[in-house]
Amino acid sequence: MRALICDRNEGIAGLRLGELPDPQPAAGELVLRVAAAGVNFYDTLIVQGKYQIKPPLPFAPGGEVAGTVAAVGEGVAGFRIGDRVCAFTSYGGDAELCRARVSQTWRLPQAVDFDSAAAGLVAYGTAWFALHDRGRLAAGETVLVLGAAGGVGLAAVQIAHAAGARVIAAASSPERLALCREAGADLGIEYSRQELKDAVKELTAGRGADVVIDVVGGAFTESALRATAWRGRLLVIGFAAGEIPRLPANLLLLKGCEASGVFWDELLRREPARAAEQVGQVLAGFADGSLRPRISARYPLSRGAEALQMLAGRKAPGKLLITPAEA
Repeated sequence: MRALICDRNEGIAGLRLGELPDPQPAAGELVLRVAAAGVNFYDTLIVQGKYQIKPPLPFAPGGEVAGTVAAVGEGVAGFRIGDRVCAFTSYGGDAELCRARVSQTWRLPQAVDFDSAAAGLVAYGTAWFALHDRGRLAAGETVLVLGAAGGVGLAAVQIAHAAGARVIAAASSPERLALCREAGADLGIEYSRQELKDAVKELTAGRGADVVIDVVGGAFTESALRATAWRGRLLVIGFAAGEIPRLPANLLLLKGCEASGVFWDELLRREPARAAEQVGQVLAGFADGSLRPRISARYPLSRGAEALQMLAGRKAPGKLLITPAEA
C-alpha cells in the first residue's frame, strides 16, 4: 500500500512517500480503507520520536481517520466489511490502509461525511472531554479559549457556544479572531498585542473566566491562570508554544481554582464506554449541523509532509486533511 513513511526519527523533513506492507488485523482489530486522515500537532512530535507513543520504524503517522472497514479481525462483533467508520489509531493513518482497535472505532451516521469525521474526531472529542467532563461547564459561564483559531480551539468555541457559555477567543491576529467569531465566539483578544490577563479582566468586569481551554502553554498559561475567576477551571491540553509552563501553586490556593490535564488518548484507553458516549455526542452534532469542523485544505499523500509542515508552522487556521485516495 502507498503510505507517508517515517523510517527515521528526523522529523517532517525525513518523511517520504513509499510502500508499506498491507496491514493485517489482529484479534479485536479492524483494517480500514482510509478516505481521509486529520493532521494533528502530535503527528509532528511522533515523527521526531518525541511523543508518548513511539512506534517501531518504519511507520506512517496519522492517528485520526475516517473510511470504510476493509477487514475484520478475530473475535470482532458489530462491524462488517464496508461499514462507514471513524477511528483513533495513534499512528498509521497517513496511508491507504490502517489498523484500528474496535474500542477506538465508531460508526458514522449517514449524515456525516468522511472529511468532517476525519477533521473533527480528535479536536471535538478533546474539546468535549475538556469542557463537559473535566471542566463541568454550565450555561452562562465564561470560557476563555487560547489558540482559538486552531483545530481544538475552534472546536472548543463551537461546543462552549452550543452549551450556552459566553466565549472569549484568544488568537494571534484579527483574521484568526474573525474565524473564531464565525464559530460562535462572543469576544476576542489578540494576544500578540494585548496582555492576556488584563484583557480578560476588562472583558469580564474584573471577575475572570470560569473555564480556560489552554492548548498553547508557555507564558500564556500562567497569565490565563491569573485571569481565572473564583472556582475557575484551567484545562491543560497542549503546549503549541513549545514551552511546558510551571505554575505557581499559590494561585490555585488564592483563587480556589483548579488545573486539570486533558489527555483524550488516555480516556479512550482507560474509559472506552465513557469515550464512546462522548464521541456519540460529537458525531450527533456533526450530523445535525450544530458542530461544523472547519477544513482549511486537503493534501494527497504525495504532499503529506507539506501538510505537517503547515501545521508545525502554525500557518493553518482550522483543520488540514490528508486524503490517501487522491493522487
